Amino acid sequence: MNFDIVIDMDVDDEAKKVIWSLQNNKRSEEERNVFEPTGKKPIRKEIKYFVVSFFVLLLLSFLLTQFSTDNEEICIMEDFCFFTKDNAVYYTLYVFGNLLIIIIGLFIAYKIGKKIGNKLQV
Repeated sequence: MNFDIVIDMDVDDEAKKVIWSLQNNKRSEEERNVFEPTGKKPIRKEIKYFVVSFFVLLLLSFLLTQFSTDNEEICIMEDFCFFTKDNAVYYTLYVFGNLLIIIIGLFIAYKIGKKIGNKLQV
């Protein structure tokens, strides 16, 4: 097999540097300007990612509650208690809250560790 790749090398006399082109400048000026900015603001995808992450975490917490076989009583406050098998929604929200606390705690620990690491760096 013989693969021949043709690469044109143009030398720009003014800049005295080599310009490599695989297309040999076959595009017209109109074709080059197809991707001009439209003036529209780009769509912020952070909100979309946050909402998707929220629902994935909620689904994960629901799936984690399905592995529980015992019917235990959970008391969040002294006057608010529920059983895990009787109130699946409360139990799912309880697990979701615990996962959220763990994730936020890890994020805060990461940020604090990063700041300490940057200050200790010589």
